[in-house]
Amino acid sequence: MTRSDDDRDPRRERPVTVARRLGGAFGLVIFLLVVVGAGSLFTAWYQDRTVVDLTQHVGPLQNANVQLRTTLGDTQRSLRNYLLVGNPTELRSYRQQRAALPGVFREARRYDVPDTERLLDLQEQQADRYLRQAAPGERLRPGSPQALDLAGRLGTSFWVFRETNGELDDRLLHELAVLRNRTRSTVRVTAAATGGLVAATVVLALVAAVRTTRWLTHPLERVRATLARLTAGQHDARAPVSRPAEIRDLAHSVNALADEGDRLRGLEAERARLADVARDAGRRVRSHLEAGAVLREGVSALGPGMRAEHVLLLLAEDDTEDVPVVQGWSAEHGLVPEEELRRLPRVPHDAIPPSTGSGATFRIDDVRPYLAERQPVPGAPGVYGTHGFPAEVRGAMTELGARSVAVSPFRSGSEVTGCLILLRSGPDAGWGDVEIDTLESVATDLGRALQHARLYAQEGRLVEELRALDKAKSDFLSTVSHELRTPLTSIAGYVELLLDEDTGELAAPQRRALDVVERNTVRLRTMIEDLLTLSRIEAGSYKGIKQVVDVCGIVEAVTDAMRPQAQDKDVELRSACALEPLTANADPDQLDRMLMNLMSNAVKFTPRGGTVTIRAVRTGPDVDLIVQDTGIGIPESEQKHLFTRFFRASNASGLAVPGTGLGLTIVRTIVANHGGDLSIDSREGEGTTVTVRLPLAAEEHERETAVQER
Repeated sequence: MTRSDDDRDPRRERPVTVARRLGGAFGLVIFLLVVVGAGSLFTAWYQDRTVVDLTQHVGPLQNANVQLRTTLGDTQRSLRNYLLVGNPTELRSYRQQRAALPGVFREARRYDVPDTERLLDLQEQQADRYLRQAAPGERLRPGSPQALDLAGRLGTSFWVFRETNGELDDRLLHELAVLRNRTRSTVRVTAAATGGLVAATVVLALVAAVRTTRWLTHPLERVRATLARLTAGQHDARAPVSRPAEIRDLAHSVNALADEGDRLRGLEAERARLADVARDAGRRVRSHLEAGAVLREGVSALGPGMRAEHVLLLLAEDDTEDVPVVQGWSAEHGLVPEEELRRLPRVPHDAIPPSTGSGATFRIDDVRPYLAERQPVPGAPGVYGTHGFPAEVRGAMTELGARSVAVSPFRSGSEVTGCLILLRSGPDAGWGDVEIDTLESVATDLGRALQHARLYAQEGRLVEELRALDKAKSDFLSTVSHELRTPLTSIAGYVELLLDEDTGELAAPQRRALDVVERNTVRLRTMIEDLLTLSRIEAGSYKGIKQVVDVCGIVEAVTDAMRPQAQDKDVELRSACALEPLTANADPDQLDRMLMNLMSNAVKFTPRGGTVTIRAVRTGPDVDLIVQDTGIGIPESEQKHLFTRFFRASNASGLAVPGTGLGLTIVRTIVANHGGDLSIDSREGEGTTVTVRLPLAAEEHERETAVQER
């Protein structure tokens, strides 16, 4: 059985690194290059020594040997010539050459050439013998028999010297040949060795480069391919682990990053799933305004989403120290019936964490040691953290199979009023931080939804109370209005009798007093009618009966009715109506009431000398009723309150203009009953323009359309 690189003991085998592999390859190449360089340097040094031997020893010695032969030859020639012919010049030359001969010998001995010292010694001995033999020649008479005999004998001695000198020449020539041959051999050997070493270096470098390249590129290519697969989304791809050590470490790093990516993707997927759980739970609890439904939806959404076996919801009741379980859910049965919830033990109020939000959740991944016996639970709130779980709580949790617990409080309003308890039973029952964040988010939404449900219930009760109060008010106004109208009718009738003088003639002061009574009677009747109309509007019974109405006829009738009031205030009253008939499907009484309210307001808020104009004009399929005055106008900041019941503008109140503030409310209701549109344009101190747009009667609109088509 073989062992992989990862299984080998690093203490018994040094890791094969890129640096080590490249260092070995390049070290060998460098060693060979050093050998080649050393060989080249040795060759150059050896050749230099040979050249030195040639130029500084053998060559100079050869020249010196030639100089010896020449010098002794000149000595021989000059002495012979002198002995034969007696030329004094030759004698002087002889003497000069003889004197120079020792110096030539000294020069020759300066050069150290192997196997030449003997020949130099022999030549020097022969030269000395020659010179001793030639010494008497200077005293002999030139041409004499003695001179001639001496010349013959000296020739024989010179030829002996010359033979020795020639032998030295041959020896030096041989030495030159040896040096030249050695140089050539050295160059050839060195060139061959250098070439071989260079070739070996190149081959080794190529082999090392190819092997190192394959050794590096193949693992790198596998790592690169793994990275490409990971980039392409193949998250299960992993790089094979192989030498060298750096690439092995790189593969380990790539695989570690891939594993971490898988972990992060799983965490992100879990985070996204839990975010969906939180959104779904929040949506479900917010979709109900009844407290019980909010609690049921909260535990039903939280249990499956958090993968818990049990979810318990505890809610504090008023004036109780123990908190009961009011809602529950189990993975096996879903919502827990109420009778089973009542069997679960209550918990002390201080056992609920005192704050909500991030970090407020109490969790314990393995609660079993604290269920076996009563002992303090580290980090648990209240009495559980000091004395542990009581027996009934431990029994209930054991029966539910609890292994891990998470308790997250929630608040309904400003105080913590309950908590969510999640129980898990599986072996991997721990709680992750993302799960706790989700639980706290759901608890916050649950507390807020529960508060909204309670506020909605309170608001419903308040609305019912307000409706009852409003109905009582409307009934009171209707009753009072009816009760006031009966005596007011009698008063108005008797005032009319008195003014008609049916009971006798009236004096001027009496008539003026009755006129005041009549005006205030009319004013009071108008107020009562407004209150009755408002009661019918609030009761939804102010509908009216529509019929085809001549709009211009109603405009003229309202103008005539308002003319006395306008004359009393010295206000000019103008009216204008289209020449063609204008009819609308309307309730004539409501239409008359609407125009009377608008005209009455216009006259009432227009100072003396002002003008009030009412017009009826056709605008396409509609008819516009326009009431325009030059009165005090309405402040811009108060115009948004014009249709509020009993509202009166500040400038009207300041001028003590009488009124109930119900006129425009009634006008808007009448316009809405007729499917029309109402707009008001007013500027303080400049006047007000009220425009009511009503649809024309159907037959008139059809007739107008037919005329246009013709």
